[in-house]
Amino acid sequence: MASRLNPYISFAGDARQALEFYKTVFGGELTLNTFGESGMAGSPVEDQIMHGQLESPGGYTLMASDTPPGMEHNPGTNISVSLSGDDGEELRGYWEKLSTDGTVSVPFEKQMWGDEFGACTDKFGISWMVNVTQA
Repeated sequence: MASRLNPYISFAGDARQALEFYKTVFGGELTLNTFGESGMAGSPVEDQIMHGQLESPGGYTLMASDTPPGMEHNPGTNISVSLSGDDGEELRGYWEKLSTDGTVSVPFEKQMWGDEFGACTDKFGISWMVNVTQA
């Protein structure tokens, strides 16, 4: 397998809900492993996600977990996820789903560099940038 770069997002107890939401956005195969399955059965976090991974049909991989006890959680302060390409229909569809119930910081529209672009924070506090490259 070739090396790849993908986002890994930490959540404060709602990783399962977030990954299930992202599956409705991107489709694909979702794998979830809980802390309980990984040796923490009987603990307060046993049903939380130790590691989750979404593999989309479009080739995107999104990884996430709940923040384990004792670690600090700072949602959305150190990550933005960028989606870009030339398939406007696909990318506009992602934008619509991600921005619903979220906060739009840059409306999705044609920008000074010629591409369609928008930036939003989804309902889980994750920042997204969507760019449709123009020919």
